Amino acid sequence: MAELRHRGAKDAEPTLPPQPSEDKGSDSELKVEKDGASDGESKVDSGVPEVPVPADDTPEVLNKALSGLSSRWKNWWVRGILTLAMISFFFLIIYLGPMVLMMIVLCVQIKCFQEIITIGYSVYHSYHLPWFRTLSWYFLLCVNYFFYGFCMFVLSLVKKHYRLQFYMFGWTHVTLLIVVTQSHLIIHNLFEGMIWFIVPISCLSPKKTWEGFIGGLFSTIVFGIMLSYVMAGCRYFVCPVEFNTNSNSFQVECEPSELFQLQDYALPSVLESVTGWTTVRLYPFQIHSIALSSFASIMGPFGGFFASGFKRAFKIKDFANTIPGHGGIMDRFDCQYLMATFVNVYIASFIRGPNPSKVIQQLLALRVDQQLHIFNSLKAHLTEKGLLPALAEAAA
Repeated sequence: MAELRHRGAKDAEPTLPPQPSEDKGSDSELKVEKDGASDGESKVDSGVPEVPVPADDTPEVLNKALSGLSSRWKNWWVRGILTLAMISFFFLIIYLGPMVLMMIVLCVQIKCFQEIITIGYSVYHSYHLPWFRTLSWYFLLCVNYFFYGFCMFVLSLVKKHYRLQFYMFGWTHVTLLIVVTQSHLIIHNLFEGMIWFIVPISCLSPKKTWEGFIGGLFSTIVFGIMLSYVMAGCRYFVCPVEFNTNSNSFQVECEPSELFQLQDYALPSVLESVTGWTTVRLYPFQIHSIALSSFASIMGPFGGFFASGFKRAFKIKDFANTIPGHGGIMDRFDCQYLMATFVNVYIASFIRGPNPSKVIQQLLALRVDQQLHIFNSLKAHLTEKGLLPALAEAAA
């Protein structure tokens, strides 16, 4: 009965006729204007955009071989197998030489850029921003060849998407700053000798606990010292990459500098009392490896923290699914990009000095009169210092 009375009262309510609109045209225009002006912006401000989850790209052979395992153990096996494959590939490219390493760095740069840009496109593709992917790759090309791409970006601006387009403009250029600059520095480090690439990239990142941090710091320093000792005695790893004008090719041949020659170092009294040794023979590079390993353990993980924060902001687990079980290329190189800057600055600050072979190559490229002028100036300088007669007597 109560329900019937309620329904009857509801049915008895008068139905008001729709109020006529005084200006339907202006209302519709206002609605269209609002939709056009803020449609893209409201989507950006409504919350964290969702990124599509990439499909499982695990090779079918592994899927069949590991079909009887649980998902957790299957993931561990996939990661382990592909980790061994990547380590084998790493040793292969080291064997093939510095030029192949440089090409791999460029390929990694392009792949990391593609992974990050794809995330941006997946989030904002519904806005139909003109030329976003085309401009992104154009900017990558321009940065690698020291040009600028602002004119095309300005021409692509659309009135109702100004803010979104500048968002993506910033997205692209921050990606370029992170990826291209660090790749450029890695190649610079390679030209100083492959040891400046292999030792830093081989350093381990500690786990995100105090125990893992302390243990990782100690183990990374010990590993860096041991690896440096093995590699410092091989010219293939320590010689800088130089261009030979006679053969028109890059070569890795040199007389190792003092940095890669064994020297005696006196031990502190504390270590002397413990070990019973007064001196120890080390390569000077091993001492530098302590600084590299310490930075890798203390500051290197912040590159991983930055990447983790980025992925959490977009609610994704990995940058891509390029390597099954590991994620994208960027997931493997997030710490190494921060390391590249440190190594380059370290070399410029403490290692790099005048290179006699490069100076001679530059002198030989000058005109004959310029070479004679430099010769006479150098002769006068050595005579003034009293070194030229001594050199002449030694030659006689």
